[in-house]
Amino acid sequence: MTENQIFNLLKQVKDGELELDQAVGQLKQLPFADLGYANIDHHREIRTGYPEVIFCPGKSNDQIRGIVAHLLTKGTNIMASRAESFVFDAIKDLHPQMEYYPEARTIFIQQHEITKSKSRVLVVSGGTSDIPVAEEAVVTAEKLGCTVEKLYDVGVAGIHRLLANLHRLDTVQVIIAVAGMEGALPSVLGGLTDKPVIAVPTSIGYGANFGGLAALLAMLNSCASGISVVNIDNGFGAGFMAATIIRQIDLNSK
Repeated sequence: MTENQIFNLLKQVKDGELELDQAVGQLKQLPFADLGYANIDHHREIRTGYPEVIFCPGKSNDQIRGIVAHLLTKGTNIMASRAESFVFDAIKDLHPQMEYYPEARTIFIQQHEITKSKSRVLVVSGGTSDIPVAEEAVVTAEKLGCTVEKLYDVGVAGIHRLLANLHRLDTVQVIIAVAGMEGALPSVLGGLTDKPVIAVPTSIGYGANFGGLAALLAMLNSCASGISVVNIDNGFGAGFMAATIIRQIDLNSK
């Protein structure tokens, strides 16, 4: 239940359009619903501005289906991360407008309008192989209300590609830098812009990359200021953080 839904519920009681016991019945479902295998946090959007997101790995198709079916009754937008195509196939009959983004491995159901921010996020990838993680960040940020731009395959091995696009850094409010291998891209960006840079190490690389650990450590040890780092391959976390920053910009500009 969103803050607007609670407001409208109380207004209906005030205007005599809804009985008090009916309103209490709806509010009893706050702050969470116990499905036995999941406690669905209905207060999440009220507290943080965004509803709970379903993390699919480790959950059975039946569990994911049950969670989605319950959330559908609440009128909230629904996002499921790290969803393989077989998960989508198992639950797609629940809603006719269910969307699946295969590269980002994200499922989304829109039940109420998304207000797009005028502030913008730029998602930059070091290489083409980093695009799946970058796309997870893109879809996450977009579905949380951000206006998102992309700049892909501009890593440091051909840094002239990035330098040719420096003007784009000045037109956005947040930058997400996605890179594997040695993970140098966020450091370069951090030295070129006054915008916050969210660094995402990916597991792309050769043996000594250690599944993204080398890129993660490089980003954590960057000497460039203004960089924050999320976990390996965590495009969702980067997109969510970008949306949180953009939301605060919008709130403070009102």
